[in-house]
Amino acid sequence: MKRTINTLLLILLFWSLGMPSAAADNHAQSRPMSIADCMSFAVENAVQVKTMRLETDNARWQRREAILAMFTPQVQAGSSLSSNFGRSLDPETNTYVSTSSLSNAYSVSGGMILFDGFSAVNNMRVSKTALQMGIDREQLAKDEICLATMEAFCNVLYFNSLTSVVREQVNTAKSVLEQTEKQLLLGQKSQADVVEMQAELADYEYRLIDVQNRYDDAMLTLKDLMFWPVDEALVIDTLFEFSSSEPTLHAALEFATQHLPSVRLAKASVENARYQLNTAKWSFAPSLSLNMGWSTRYYTYPDVADYEPDPFRSQFKNNGGEYLQLSLSVPVFNRLSNVMNVKKRSNAYAQASLEYEQTLRQVEAEVRRAEQDKQAALAAYRQAEKRAALQEEAYRLNKKKFQQGLVSPLDFRKASEQCLNAKSACLQNELQYRIKDSVLAYFSGIPYIEQF
Repeated sequence: MKRTINTLLLILLFWSLGMPSAAADNHAQSRPMSIADCMSFAVENAVQVKTMRLETDNARWQRREAILAMFTPQVQAGSSLSSNFGRSLDPETNTYVSTSSLSNAYSVSGGMILFDGFSAVNNMRVSKTALQMGIDREQLAKDEICLATMEAFCNVLYFNSLTSVVREQVNTAKSVLEQTEKQLLLGQKSQADVVEMQAELADYEYRLIDVQNRYDDAMLTLKDLMFWPVDEALVIDTLFEFSSSEPTLHAALEFATQHLPSVRLAKASVENARYQLNTAKWSFAPSLSLNMGWSTRYYTYPDVADYEPDPFRSQFKNNGGEYLQLSLSVPVFNRLSNVMNVKKRSNAYAQASLEYEQTLRQVEAEVRRAEQDKQAALAAYRQAEKRAALQEEAYRLNKKKFQQGLVSPLDFRKASEQCLNAKSACLQNELQYRIKDSVLAYFSGIPYIEQF
């Protein structure tokens, strides 16, 4: 009995070692996610992308339908069973009889349009551009989600770094307050100095709470964009470095005005409008179609006692017939519907062309603005970095002077405030520059998700 219990304990031990624990699962889920991981997760779970994917799939099926309509005929097969009572036509003698009959018919027919004013060709072209437009819309949705995710990720980074800066200021204010209280006991500082340092500490503690709340709000925004479960922790990688790119304005303009999804969508709209206008113009042409078929039937007179019908196989073979039909249809007058359709399609083509030109102008303006914003953000970041370094040095010197009693608490608090504001501005300008640089790189042909 004792040996059996020990054996069971060993089995349970090995089984528990082989199975992942809940802590291990949580650790695997809490693996720090980089900005590229967050973008991938957001794209895979976004409702907009899934909706565009379904629309693209519908466009793909419509293209297949247009190809089949152009190259394959329509084929129908049918069968019928009828019973006639009273006066009817005898299919054998082609005369009227007054006897009830039972007949069974079979038919196969098919037809194909030989010429319809190139309507099928234009429909196939329209379906091709519609499919490409669906793919471009899906890519545009992905790009927009990636940009929004990157901005939300940078906001989380900003408030996370700002929390560390403010927490450092809180710790410094605590140490300065403790030292001021000691100097009060030694008669080196007054009670007003202690109150001033207490007020500074309370101010920094309030700022720390505010920044932490803003961090939680930014994290919630990031989760919402990623479709991340709100009740689950999201750990991001805060130690990665941005990779700087050096795209030129000329390269960005050349790529964006030709290959940007919004430009391709506008250009495809122009092509579709042109194909539809051609279809409307060719609607005045005649159409030619070819039809063919085969049919047979079996009949009998169940009320006639001495009637012996031919066997089903013989009737099926002997009663068979084929036909071949070539049809020509010429439009003569349809209440000027074709004329009005040409006018509407012509206006639609002109409108699509104007929208395409407007899209090109907007894209060019966006690229130039992105280049300008990047340069402005870079200049602001460099100046903010220089300012933060100087303010930090000034704060360090004022702290030393305050400890020696050479500056007033008000001057020291002012130096501390300026140092905090300079660091905050430096963080903000750095992330703003990274975003502008990434946008310009996107206009140059590098997708957001491939930049990190």
